[in-house]
Amino acid sequence: MDAPRDKQFLLAKAEGRALEGIARRLPAWVMPDHMTALGVLAALGIAAAYLLSNGDKLWLWAASALLIIHWLGDSLDGTLARVRKIERPKYGYYLDHLVDALATALIGLGLGLSPWMLLSVALVIVIAYLVLSINVYLETYAFGVFTLGYGRVGPTEVRLALIGLNTLIAVGVGLGFQVGALGLTLLDLIGLAIAGVMLVTLVGRGARNLRILAEMEPAEKSRA
Repeated sequence: MDAPRDKQFLLAKAEGRALEGIARRLPAWVMPDHMTALGVLAALGIAAAYLLSNGDKLWLWAASALLIIHWLGDSLDGTLARVRKIERPKYGYYLDHLVDALATALIGLGLGLSPWMLLSVALVIVIAYLVLSINVYLETYAFGVFTLGYGRVGPTEVRLALIGLNTLIAVGVGLGFQVGALGLTLLDLIGLAIAGVMLVTLVGRGARNLRILAEMEPAEKSRA
């Protein structure tokens, strides 16, 4: 389904202009699939950098740099196809979201295996993200509109927040504390808060969708 996109993120307009400008300046030999592959490689690198930060937190600088590269790869593939008018809607839709799921799992696992977030918290976030993604795909089929994300915070805003937290940790700002015998970090608290917001959002959006669909397809009244 070639559904229209609905983007309402905080940085969506500025990001769109920047990506289009970059896409128009890329060499002709650079193709959308190259950017997709770059995004996957960057996600692998981010996961590795977080894992290596167990030995040296300087790897967090590498994770931040790779988050920027991941943004380029993840965001430019579709933009490049649209600018050059070489879109493949079904192929692009399938590949883009398959890769998004893989990248999310990789980055989440990398964070969970680092000293900065509990693995259980990271897995909760990954699972919640994937469930919300499934809901978006179901909405696309049911309503014919592809709503990219939930609310005003999207993937780009999350990457910027991660880069900010990476920077704080790398320069030595203490983000850890104890709750009983359990050591937690600010990333754990943020992760748990995000997971909670995701759950509430899913329930609210699901209830709204079911109400709208019930009005569109009312159940037959039972006969007396």
